[in-house]
Amino acid sequence: MEWNIMPAGCHVSLDVHASTDFAGRTPFGQSGSYKKIVGRACFAIDPHDPGYASLTDLHLLAPGKDGLIRFAGDFTILCPMTAARGNHRLLFEWCNRGNKLALGWFNDALLSNEPATPADAGNGFLFRRGYALAWLAWQGDLLPGDGRMLLDVPSVHASPAVTGLVRREFIVEEPGITMLPLGGSACTMAARPAGRDPSRASLVRRRYPGDPPQRIDSSCWALVDDEYLSLDGGFEPGWIYELVYDARDPRVLGLGFAAVREFIAFLRREPNPDKNPLAGSLARVYGWGHSQSARALREFIYRGYNDDGTGKRLYDGVLVHGSGAGRITLAERFANGSAMGGQQYEEHFNSADRFPFSYAPCTDHNTGKSDAILRHAETDPLVMHVQTASEYWQRHASLVHTDTRGKDLDQPAGVRIYHVCSSQHAAPVAAAPVPQGICQLPVNALPSTYFLRPMLDALDAWAGMGTLPPPSLYPKRSDGTLVEYEAWRRQYPDIGAHALPTAPNRLALLDFGPNEQQGILSIQPPRIIAADAYAVLVPAVDDNGNETGGIRAPALQVPRATYTGWNLRGAGQGEGAMYLFAGSMIPFQKAAGEASSQGSRKSPPALRSDESALHAALTCAAEHLCQQGFLLEEDVELASRSDGLAPETVSMPGARNAPV
Repeated sequence: MEWNIMPAGCHVSLDVHASTDFAGRTPFGQSGSYKKIVGRACFAIDPHDPGYASLTDLHLLAPGKDGLIRFAGDFTILCPMTAARGNHRLLFEWCNRGNKLALGWFNDALLSNEPATPADAGNGFLFRRGYALAWLAWQGDLLPGDGRMLLDVPSVHASPAVTGLVRREFIVEEPGITMLPLGGSACTMAARPAGRDPSRASLVRRRYPGDPPQRIDSSCWALVDDEYLSLDGGFEPGWIYELVYDARDPRVLGLGFAAVREFIAFLRREPNPDKNPLAGSLARVYGWGHSQSARALREFIYRGYNDDGTGKRLYDGVLVHGSGAGRITLAERFANGSAMGGQQYEEHFNSADRFPFSYAPCTDHNTGKSDAILRHAETDPLVMHVQTASEYWQRHASLVHTDTRGKDLDQPAGVRIYHVCSSQHAAPVAAAPVPQGICQLPVNALPSTYFLRPMLDALDAWAGMGTLPPPSLYPKRSDGTLVEYEAWRRQYPDIGAHALPTAPNRLALLDFGPNEQQGILSIQPPRIIAADAYAVLVPAVDDNGNETGGIRAPALQVPRATYTGWNLRGAGQGEGAMYLFAGSMIPFQKAAGEASSQGSRKSPPALRSDESALHAALTCAAEHLCQQGFLLEEDVELASRSDGLAPETVSMPGARNAPV
């Protein structure tokens, strides 16, 4: 079946491959049962549309005879069988590297890219609320596999060829690996090599990001089939390898932004049910993304794409989760959509975290430039921004709500910021346990997904009825809950023999060349103007090492462990640097027969051996969070037993879907 619409400047058609029952026709309260619609969305846009003027290289694509640029991507929709029984809201998830995460985060379901069964519906939260859900591929450099959502975008084929330098980093954790995907991961396409000019291609390695590079002789490595990097003798675990090579024929990945805008606009305004499966049923639309896809959502808003092309809001509100201060580098020439945001060790000099960082107007003291994420007052959405401890330590999250020198910034009235204290970047309830691996400490197993559910309810009430959500709750300089590293180090308790971070991930001011503003990052690797250009602060901690100044889970209010958003790399693996987005968990007391690790930390003596008293105290803490609007009544029991110490509690997603 093909449905067509022709709004101004754009053609959209949906090619539906299948429409099936979802979850075996399980009824979800008043919403009833759901159906699943999958297919391909096809787009044709005018390259001269001023709304897309910021998309690098769009003007270099060869249009069809009608003057339009064509591309297409996968879509999936879950919606009530009977539209009238739904709540007339759409939750659109920005897929993380093509993966669907929303049902894991909101419904506590096992992560799946092809949700179909009752188990895939999890606790049914979104369906019981009556939401329609939609996913659309937006990342145009993904390879097929594992059910990932794929977007096919055109490449620039010009004469002479468009070329430029590309930089990729590689780190392995196991010995014996001699070949790695050129795109940086097995799911990502590489930028096409333009040849191997020795003057424009190099492979170096560093022990730590700031160390001088050790050049590897060109006779020892090769680009294989334009898809792989091979190295004689293999890659040494823990070292940072940096490849720079000349690429050609860039893909116009920025078309992913156009796809999302036009797809949602189509679902909102096309009234014909024979063309639009959600015709006439959408009163409001919300956007959600986690980590990489949350960065994409911030970039989408910053570039003004929340204007649907007619001067109306596309999203009424957005829930941005785990982005830190970053945006995504997608619309630039030779972008890599899967590249991580830039941590203390991995991809440290990626360009994801570039001014502006905050939703509020701010001036960069390094450059004198003033800007803000929200700069389109007529079409900017309501924003709920959620952070974890990992983003403060690894992703410069303090800059979301401070100026570039670290002074508190008042946020716009349409913004709420919430910090989930002492939580790590990813910890859904129903996820595969993660082994300690190369980390020095056990991984933080404190789940926090139950906080997202009332936030979505509050966002809906805010957008629909003007009901103000709970006030922002995040650490601030003014009340001492946001501090410099040296103050944090003095606060952190004496726990015993384990290493601590030497600093949060610092943020450099980088120079990518004279054409950076046009999306052409010509200097690779970038030139470092200032290695520590911005104030990066972290949440203060209490006597037990658990964070203050945000939403504190019951496990922090009735503590039996210290939870952090950081974990350190072990010996031979960049020892001492923080590892990706892993947090750590240090129980007060070890297993029977082991020496106590409690140190100076304190828990109420009666709770150390009395399980009923412990549960009562945790329940009381959960009920208080419910009264504050940060927990649903139905989740009080779940939150009261989710401290990461019970055998049934598990931690962050497995490697397949681990969002970064």
